[in-house]
Amino acid sequence: MFLGELVGQNESDQNPLKITILKIDPAKHSFSLLCASELKGEKLTIKERAQKFNLIAAINAGMYQTDELTSVGYMKNFNHVNNPKVNGYKAVLAFNRIDQSVPPIQIIDRECQDYAALRSKYRTLFQGIRMISCEGKNVWKQQPDKWSTAAVGIDKEGNALFIFCQTPSSVHDLINVLLALPISIHNAMYLEGGPPASFYLVDAGVELKLQGFPNFDFTGPIPNVLGVAAK
Repeated sequence: MFLGELVGQNESDQNPLKITILKIDPAKHSFSLLCASELKGEKLTIKERAQKFNLIAAINAGMYQTDELTSVGYMKNFNHVNNPKVNGYKAVLAFNRIDQSVPPIQIIDRECQDYAALRSKYRTLFQGIRMISCEGKNVWKQQPDKWSTAAVGIDKEGNALFIFCQTPSSVHDLINVLLALPISIHNAMYLEGGPPASFYLVDAGVELKLQGFPNFDFTGPIPNVLGVAAK
């Protein structure tokens, strides 16, 4: 596991982007999806969720609906289904594999991979907006709005990347920075933006908590969390 803070340049306004990236080796770490809908509806902050389940790191597991429980896209964890409906999002994070012939964790690109075949090989899957395609291309159109972003990526060696950019930026600009950084990123999926975007890490005496916009302390619960623990 490696933690780094990297700096890139925001194309639209030339301001520096500070991006926190945690690289996680799936051979040495396990991934979990913690849904409040599966856990008696308990409402916890991301730090509280991490502490309760002994996680090293945690990040948003996608955007959620106004009921503050249900994912906006398909979400399944073993036998628990948070949202059974597959929407138009083209990226699906999959882990907790059943079949050893597939990677332990991957972002399935529904445009260039056989999602129908791959989904049966994993116990945990949830949808998100595609940021970087399987061809390594930025597929997010430029827009004037800027916000903090939480995302997940997979590098070319199969490591998972927890990505948090607290500097407000357009997602298009952020993706271009990620593609230019020396992190060998293969593809990426959007998780959350704005104040609810959250990242928490505690390991080897280091504690790091990043949320929302700079100088904005979002203390609300995060219903769906993607977590990492040592095997």
